[in-house]
Amino acid sequence: MTAPPVVPPDFDRLLTRIGYVNYAWTNTESLLIHVLAGLLDARPQTAKSTATIIHLTLNTTRARIDLIERLCKQENPPLPADATSRIVKLMGEMKRLSAIRNQLNHSLYAFDPELGIMRSIQMKIADRKAGLTYGREKELGRDSVEELDSVLAQIRGANAALWNVISEYGLPV
Repeated sequence: MTAPPVVPPDFDRLLTRIGYVNYAWTNTESLLIHVLAGLLDARPQTAKSTATIIHLTLNTTRARIDLIERLCKQENPPLPADATSRIVKLMGEMKRLSAIRNQLNHSLYAFDPELGIMRSIQMKIADRKAGLTYGREKELGRDSVEELDSVLAQIRGANAALWNVISEYGLPV
């Protein structure tokens, strides 16, 4: 029986960072409940409960963000214009970060123990006029871990910005 290949430290760091990105994203996305509660034209004592039900019913980040943007853009939203414009801007940032997270989650990760090469394999189908494309491979290196650290910092920044809006405008917590 041959021993399993030794996982290169950079590959282990890369996979750990992907886990951190998912953890941080989940915490940040859950803040949408408080933003949604503040945008609902409901009794304050039930807004968070109603917002939680809506958040859990909508099964994609994109649907949650779209709803919040639409509530901000409605005629006479329940929050001041400066709050809704900040929220819409934050939702744009969350869309961008969500796309990065989705790309990470829809990939397989592999390494070649002999060559020491790490790579991702995109597991998303692109339906083109002439056919399907999938399995796009990307070689990964130490800079990939640093890129993930940057993404993590951006998610944490979005998290802090959402908390600031929640706090400044007294949204239900």
